[in-house]
Amino acid sequence: MKQIRWKALVASAALSAGSVLAAELVGVAALPQSAVNYPLLLPTAVVRPLIDQTPGVAAARAGLEAARQDAGLLTDSPYEWTARVTTQRRTVDTGERYGEWSAGIERTLRLPDKARADGSLAQATLDEAEARHGEVLHEMTRDLLGLWLDWAHAEQGQTLSLMHLQAAQENVRIVEKRVKAGDAARLDASVARAELAEQQRAGIEIKTAAAVAWARLQARFPGFDRDLSAFPAALPLVGDGSLWRARILDQSDELKIAEAQLQKMQARGARAQAEKMPDPTVGLFTASEVGGRERLTGIMLSIPIPGSQRNRHAQRAVHADEISRQEVASKKRQLDAVIGAAFAATQGTFEGWQIAEAGAAEMQDNARLMARAYALGEADLQALLSARRLATTAAQNALGAKVAASRSYYGLLVDAHLVWDMAHE
Repeated sequence: MKQIRWKALVASAALSAGSVLAAELVGVAALPQSAVNYPLLLPTAVVRPLIDQTPGVAAARAGLEAARQDAGLLTDSPYEWTARVTTQRRTVDTGERYGEWSAGIERTLRLPDKARADGSLAQATLDEAEARHGEVLHEMTRDLLGLWLDWAHAEQGQTLSLMHLQAAQENVRIVEKRVKAGDAARLDASVARAELAEQQRAGIEIKTAAAVAWARLQARFPGFDRDLSAFPAALPLVGDGSLWRARILDQSDELKIAEAQLQKMQARGARAQAEKMPDPTVGLFTASEVGGRERLTGIMLSIPIPGSQRNRHAQRAVHADEISRQEVASKKRQLDAVIGAAFAATQGTFEGWQIAEAGAAEMQDNARLMARAYALGEADLQALLSARRLATTAAQNALGAKVAASRSYYGLLVDAHLVWDMAHE
């Protein structure tokens, strides 16, 4: 009954979540504004604090704040006002001496083209930092999902192990009953008890694996609630591969980092082109000469004479820009390959899970029928043990297939930023 209720819950949740996902994937421009509730997936209120408290995410936040300061430095002019004051004594041939002084203030002015290039560089710096912060969040989310699925897999493996242990105990009971009735040899009882011991050993291994999986999860994400052991079920994919590709590329922080670096190269190229014209320096000055009998006031303008170095910097920026363009194209190709493989894997693992579940149910029914046949003396012990082993293996394979399907399916949702409030607005 418990298994029937579980499947009914998953089926109903699959229908509702599938319809929501279909609506969200109608167009890439219609980005989701909030997390979608998928069946038995950890709630956002639990996941986000665990991710946000990791050192990697904290470092990315600090990097984002540093980038904001860097952007402010780029936006502001790098030049400052300079004050100049000089004093001197003039001595003439007649022996007269005069005190003289001069004072002035000047500043180099950043030309408009350079200011615009610096503004573009500041924005690209912010975009890159935000993308790096998002990529760290994405990686931490994938790590949390993977470790949680490993632990949930081990926990459900313990449940399966308990069922197999109970089946082995039932085998021993049936065999001993037939031995007492004189319908079976004592050797059968020894073989059945050996099979029980093997199940007990396997149970210890699975329990150890669960403890190890929990230790890894707790060490990486302290504060994780051990009671949250529900296992998320995969759903059939909605939409074709091109739709998922567009969505994931639109949300990919890896690609955004490469694009921001290209924008930085373009801004630096524009800055290098603008540097061909040096920034002028302007100022005001006043002076007193001949003991104050002569007063001077004036305006000062100086412009460096450009040399060949400025042209070389501009030419180098053009080549650096082309390198970044090719890196963006390469990153898109890499992501295309990864997305295509992930989409195909998600489809395949879901279908494999469905087949494995059906096969496990058949093997379980076969094992029950074989146990009844052995109890009635219509089958030998080896046939019974073989049926039990096949049922055990099929159940373990079905659980592994379920884990693989869930890992692939929810990994795709994480990459598409469709869960846990990860979507870029």
